[in-house]
Amino acid sequence: MNFTNDKAIYIQMADRLCDEILADKYKDDDRIPSVREYAVLLEVNTNTAVKAYDELSRANIIYNKRGLGYFVTPGAKKQILKERKRKFMKERLPELFRQMKLLGITLEDVKVAYDMQQ
Repeated sequence: MNFTNDKAIYIQMADRLCDEILADKYKDDDRIPSVREYAVLLEVNTNTAVKAYDELSRANIIYNKRGLGYFVTPGAKKQILKERKRKFMKERLPELFRQMKLLGITLEDVKVAYDMQQ
């Protein structure tokens, strides 16, 4: 995984695991890689992976079964989608609209570009 400098690595790791849940790689009650497995996979320190898993546990995205590992909380995908949509609408969309206004880009221009991506 290529990490960026805009967010802490453990947050980027948590985001990646959420992306994998959204992509249905992991479904409700599926076991996810152990902290050590994920740290090795992403080539990071185990402590960083622990912070990522703690963050996801606090957000109720994953849960721990002592001795068995971490699992996806039922409804996690819906919760991730809801939070990401809220965050997109609040944080990214206003800047996008500002840039569109400055550049003279209309919603029709965006629709045409969107349709070309399909």
